[in-house]
Amino acid sequence: MKLYPIQAGHFKLDGGGMFGVVPKSIWNRTNPADSNNMIDIAARCLLIEEGNRLILIDTGMGDKQSDKFFGYYYRWGDHSIDKSLAAHGFHRDDITDVFMTHLHFDHCGGSIQWNKEHTGYEPAFKNARFWSNKDHWEWATKPNAREKASFLKENILPMEESGQLNFIERTNGSFQNTSELGFGILFVDGHTDKQMIPHINYKGKTLVFMADLLPTAGHIPLPYVMGFDTRPLLTLPEKEAFLTKAAEEEFLLFMEHDAHNEILTVQKTEKGIRLDQTHTFNELFN
Repeated sequence: MKLYPIQAGHFKLDGGGMFGVVPKSIWNRTNPADSNNMIDIAARCLLIEEGNRLILIDTGMGDKQSDKFFGYYYRWGDHSIDKSLAAHGFHRDDITDVFMTHLHFDHCGGSIQWNKEHTGYEPAFKNARFWSNKDHWEWATKPNAREKASFLKENILPMEESGQLNFIERTNGSFQNTSELGFGILFVDGHTDKQMIPHINYKGKTLVFMADLLPTAGHIPLPYVMGFDTRPLLTLPEKEAFLTKAAEEEFLLFMEHDAHNEILTVQKTEKGIRLDQTHTFNELFN
């Protein structure tokens, strides 16, 4: 097995939305806001090369939405999935599987693109199987009013229409040690229903793709929960259980949304679980 960080782009989100009830005077220390109250966010994906499979975890926003839509998110930098794949010697047509932690637009928008005629949509990875789970798919395709703006039908329905959609078969309990893609999955419900958090055994370590269970290093303290979470009081025990285990078992936390910290470790302190160290992927594995 070999892993590759894939940069799908950078954007900005409202700092207040990202930290919920936590005052700006506190969160601004770790996630400084600009004059519009926006903080830096990454769309950092992960590519797994395992035998003849190339598995891409999440795909970022993509580029098919309108200028008005993207104007809300202040995209910055010149990263893209295509550039990042090419830097590692791959092309999007090489991808065999696309695993989506959940179907919010900033995690799956890059999975679908305009067709050549610009008359409709098609999979952006023509040779890939797309992976979600039945419960989350149902949640996303019949969205509640709170999440409707995040579950965009043009990002989601073409996966099914193309015949490329597959579902992870969930076993009993919130964690399953193995899946159809060869890695463990933690199911969490605080941010959105049945978000999937991959746990990958790599070079003697457990690397965890954090998705929206832990957006940035600034979100490690338990009450620092996004205003976007649908069940914030459920996020609290989910975070506590996960971070406690992460500290005890020395997990490496691969940060999808932290624009300035690629991998974290955490430790137990008198104040609870706190940041231990930050690393780049290359420091640890190259």
